Amino acid sequence: MLKHLYIENYALIEKLDIDFSEGFSVITGETGAGKSILLGALSLILGQRADTQVLLDSNKKCIVEGSFLIKDLGLNDIFKQNELDFEEVAILRREINQQGKSRAFINDTPVNLTVMKIITERLIDIHSQHQTLTLAERGFQINIVDGYANHIAIVKEYKSVYLKYKELINELHHLNEEETKSKADLDYFQFQYEELESAKLIEDEQENAESELETLNHTEDIKQNLNKVLFLLKENESNMLTNMVEINKTLTQIARFKTDIQTISERTNSSYLELKDIANEITIIEQGIVYDPEHLAYLKNRLDIIYHLQQKHRATTIKELIEITNTLQIKIESINSFDNKIIELKKEIASLEASLKEKAALISIKRKNVVSEIEKQIVESLSKLGMPHASFFVQINPLPELTSTGIDEISFLFNANLGGEPKEIGKIASGGELSRLMLAIKSLISQKNFLPTILFDEIDIGVSGDVASKVGSIMKKMAETMQVITITHLPQIAAKGSDHFFVYKEFDNTSTKSNIRKLSNEERIVEIAKMLSGNSPTLAATENARELLQN
Repeated sequence: MLKHLYIENYALIEKLDIDFSEGFSVITGETGAGKSILLGALSLILGQRADTQVLLDSNKKCIVEGSFLIKDLGLNDIFKQNELDFEEVAILRREINQQGKSRAFINDTPVNLTVMKIITERLIDIHSQHQTLTLAERGFQINIVDGYANHIAIVKEYKSVYLKYKELINELHHLNEEETKSKADLDYFQFQYEELESAKLIEDEQENAESELETLNHTEDIKQNLNKVLFLLKENESNMLTNMVEINKTLTQIARFKTDIQTISERTNSSYLELKDIANEITIIEQGIVYDPEHLAYLKNRLDIIYHLQQKHRATTIKELIEITNTLQIKIESINSFDNKIIELKKEIASLEASLKEKAALISIKRKNVVSEIEKQIVESLSKLGMPHASFFVQINPLPELTSTGIDEISFLFNANLGGEPKEIGKIASGGELSRLMLAIKSLISQKNFLPTILFDEIDIGVSGDVASKVGSIMKKMAETMQVITITHLPQIAAKGSDHFFVYKEFDNTSTKSNIRKLSNEERIVEIAKMLSGNSPTLAATENARELLQN
């Protein structure tokens, strides 16, 4: 329940402190006194957006803080999930600075507005005149029936499974599209892969083949020049090796006479051995070069294949071609695996669908079991609200397929007049009738204690006299199981409250401000008398007010 509300620098409110109690509290005041401002401030800690226009003094920040008793509301897990300290009394605060930037806090821990909304949705329900429009919404009607059936847990479980079910159906649809597109590409991928795979590419093959081809193309020139070198080294009459032997022999004979010559002799001998080794290697190379026209043709054909594949796939190396081959193989395997993926996905979808149908059937039965009781209680409440001939029906029809709410289509049918045909709410009810119908529904769901607090914002517009008294009685009855706060302009309702708050304006030479205070019993008599007869209440009005409070 809402225990305390603090407002500072909001609209016409300079500073305001209100303590609320359990039960039924009423808020009254003249039109324009600031009752709607109070509601607007409260909406800030319920997660609504705000800007600098809410600041009374543009040089100061706005603060709205509410204290809520939450110890028995089962919110521990939500607080834990959002890393918030759980206290029996939760303090929710919004601050709007001079630049219009907003900050939200729960128990002094900064939070975003989404978290604040998630938590406050479990704390308070603000019902305004405009909310009657939601009566015609299918989702609202289903939630009323589900709430009264008290099977919120299984509905939540159903919706969770349904969400997974829809995700898998979308995945299957995407997979089928991918399969259709990929199957069309499969032949092309397969052809490319087989062409590359049949080439049996080896990473260093191109460089080796190009080098070998270069050798074979110049076999005659290579052998001719190698033989010429060999001739000069060792085969002509005055060849280099023979001359080196003679030079070395000559130097050896005189090397003992001078150290420098000994060194030259050794170098000459080393050069002879190097030239001899070179000659031997040239001989081996020359003998190993054999002109092979068949191998030459093979190399040319092989390189033609490589060049063709490189050009086709815009590659510069065999390594890139091998990578392309592997990529194509993965694509082909992925396409071929679509069938298995689709089969497995269909099995999972079928399993979830069976589970959903079972849960939906159970939910449907529970809904149908409470329909007659809902209809009975709504009609009884409407009768108390001055609509003795009203009829109300909850129509449940089966849907052809599963939806996020099950297999039921739920419609509220209503008629305010005797003998009239009940029709869908949005097509028949007037504004005043909708307000009373919504109050009857709120009274119904209050029995299930869905929320600890409900705030009515002038829901009583369009009613008066005995009906107004009955509206007040219904609200007071609701207050036996929850905290009820109502903003009203009717004395019959104001007299029903356990606590009475009065909103008023204060004026000085430069400004107008709104304020609120809790009325004493005597002050309540005066205020209700004014509501009955005007600012100068008569003795009769005062007595009438006293009687209203006593009753």
